[in-house]
Amino acid sequence: MTENDTMNLKKNIEIHYDGRELMCFANRPNDFLEIFKHVVKTHPNRIALCFNEKIITYKQLDELSDNLAGGLLQSGLKEKNILVINLVNSIEFVVALFAAFKTSLIAMPVGHRHKKEELTSLYDDAGISAVIFDKETEKEQPINENKSPILFISTFNDSKIDCLKFNDLLQRGAKEKIVSKNIHEEEPAILLYTSGTTGRPKGAILTHLGLVHSFLHFRMELELQDGECTILAVPASHVTGLVAQILTLIGCAGKIVIMEHFEVQEFASLAKKYGLTYSILVPAMYALLLHRNTLVAEDLQSWRIGAFGGAPMPDAIRKELSSKLPFLSLHNAYGATETTSPTTIIPIDSNDPGDSVGLVVPCGEVRIVDDNNKEVKKGESGELWIKGPMVVPGYWRNEHASESSFDNGYWKSGDIASEDENGFIRIHDRKKDMINRGGYKIFSAEIENLMMLMDEVQEAALVPYPCPILGERSHAFIYSSSNAIDSYTIRQKLLGKVADYKVPDKITISQEPLPRNVNGKITKAPLREAAKKKI
Repeated sequence: MTENDTMNLKKNIEIHYDGRELMCFANRPNDFLEIFKHVVKTHPNRIALCFNEKIITYKQLDELSDNLAGGLLQSGLKEKNILVINLVNSIEFVVALFAAFKTSLIAMPVGHRHKKEELTSLYDDAGISAVIFDKETEKEQPINENKSPILFISTFNDSKIDCLKFNDLLQRGAKEKIVSKNIHEEEPAILLYTSGTTGRPKGAILTHLGLVHSFLHFRMELELQDGECTILAVPASHVTGLVAQILTLIGCAGKIVIMEHFEVQEFASLAKKYGLTYSILVPAMYALLLHRNTLVAEDLQSWRIGAFGGAPMPDAIRKELSSKLPFLSLHNAYGATETTSPTTIIPIDSNDPGDSVGLVVPCGEVRIVDDNNKEVKKGESGELWIKGPMVVPGYWRNEHASESSFDNGYWKSGDIASEDENGFIRIHDRKKDMINRGGYKIFSAEIENLMMLMDEVQEAALVPYPCPILGERSHAFIYSSSNAIDSYTIRQKLLGKVADYKVPDKITISQEPLPRNVNGKITKAPLREAAKKKI
């Protein structure tokens, strides 16, 4: 699909997901694999992926994913089996993703910082069949801790786990002829787990219908062109890296420069070397690039589009970026895993008022409702509900969460928002008890529950405090009548159970109970104030 095709898409009302009336692009591709095949056919020798000094063309990416697809089928995997991709940002990640598409496996990307206990819970909840892991994620794999047998696949040769080898599957699969099947656009393509306010992760079901529309929304609203270049510096396992970068750039027949982990100097060097044109980062990353004085305007003339999401962009950062890189156009892209990435985008030449997250994407619909689920007037605040073909149909094997989170096709975001007369959406408050640490979401309940399991802890509360670089950090307040617990011990116990970014940055232990309201619930307002004073 060319840029001109994208700009001329008509819209229809269609029925999807057992009765949802959705605004959809009428002449869209059926699935993302169709988009990929078109790019391979029209630009086979164009560079698709760059990692360190390794270059992969679109033809090579097609062949590698074909081979892996064949190897996965030979290993016994079948349609709709769940394939976990537990890798750092890498070429193998992208190859595995498209191999899953080609075999109608459900890809389940999982962050590389997850611990064994988290992985055990996710694998059990999803009912997975196979895991692709690398050296960084090997030690956390729950080898003998799951109820069902799991096929483990390593991307390196000297794994200590009894497993298949990624390269062996490529070789075996090269002899296998992959026959493309018709993919129904409502079929699950990707399963992404997102934490909830209860602490129990929920598997959001991303379909091809959602992936295709999200790509088209990014392309249209940001006026992305064929051959864009991006640097993948956010995790590929996150919806932003997965959809806004990998799939969107492949849809544009673009070049994806892969960073295993974000590093300021390396990002600036790669941007100059490869001619960066489009980025999507969390504001904390832009702040770090500024603070380390890495942005040299004459080296970055090609960088046109600077999208951001995951957290608000501070005015000071926005102004400094505009001063140093006057050719860089900044665009908020607000969304969530449940919306397959963008719900609103600040489009090109939109007369953005500056404090909004932009306009609703072309096929999106929103309602802003009060506590009685009645729509509020323009300018008034309420909970933001989101509808559209990009909104997931529900949560994997979790009927209760699906019923409580969706209403007539609308996903209840939990965010407090308002809409002005010109259609610009403003977000006034975040989801309940969520801490946004540099774009990584920490749901307080998950960490509080884990701390409460420690024998010496009677009460626990996690609250944010401001940080000029990350936006927010976390502060835990603990009530313990014992002197046998300390901050170091708490951190070490948590590090064995959750990703490192979820471990509180600060911990205050008191022998006095935490403040409570008249209903007996811990009230966090005074704790938030106390956390600010302790900075």
